[in-house]
Amino acid sequence: MSDAIPDFDADVLQRSHTIPVLVDFWAPWCAPCRALGPLLERLAQRNSDRFVLVKINTEELPDVSARYQVRSIPNVKLFVDGQVVDEFSGALPEAMIEQWLNRVLPSPLRNRIKQAETEVFAGRPDKAAAILEEVLAAEPDNDVAAIMLARLLLPSDHRRAMAVVERIGPDSDSHPMAESIRTFSRLFGYAENPEMLPEAPLKPAYLSAIEYLKNADFEQALSTFIEVVKAARHYDGDGARKACLAIFKFLGDDHELTREYRGRLSSALYV
Repeated sequence: MSDAIPDFDADVLQRSHTIPVLVDFWAPWCAPCRALGPLLERLAQRNSDRFVLVKINTEELPDVSARYQVRSIPNVKLFVDGQVVDEFSGALPEAMIEQWLNRVLPSPLRNRIKQAETEVFAGRPDKAAAILEEVLAAEPDNDVAAIMLARLLLPSDHRRAMAVVERIGPDSDSHPMAESIRTFSRLFGYAENPEMLPEAPLKPAYLSAIEYLKNADFEQALSTFIEVVKAARHYDGDGARKACLAIFKFLGDDHELTREYRGRLSSALYV
């Protein structure tokens, strides 16, 4: 490693838009830092195609340390696209650091995923899907690509969408969205085969809610599912409540419909 003082904006923030940058905040007097440094350098050499390592001496660049709230050292932060995406403190064993890196480093194909996002926003879902298929062929465990592809497939081929996310388990950050997609697919199966649902006075309303969901009319779907919750909470194994929760996950916590209808669902559950 060079002894030159890094230019933080150029060497870390700007460069992290091209390749992830692992920043080691350390100081010469810190014994754990001296133990950790060679491990990070060795990992950086072995993974030069995945990230670069920049060492920041907190005594030489105290303003940078203060900006990123480095309160104890060693402190290691991973920068991607100019932002800290994860970090750890202390001198961890090499095996634990490697596990952490495998979990937090973005895919080398992240630019292809960004390209797929661009195609979606441009109204070209078929092109986006083709790109995501390529990514998954190269990286079958890429959860981000799997979720994006499943969301694109859901309206036209819900069974395939469910198959794409089938392997995503509770240990993945993408698990809540995968569960949402699995719930949607199960509901869409009822729309195709309504005889699978038990007969009940509210069955037509439940099927109407599913149709609204298939057409991405989330507000009408939520409103109708909540009416089913009020009338018969346990129909289809508490299906209407589960459908609402799946929609909230699908839209995200900050979506206006999530904020509005989460309260309505709570009221319906406790009337």
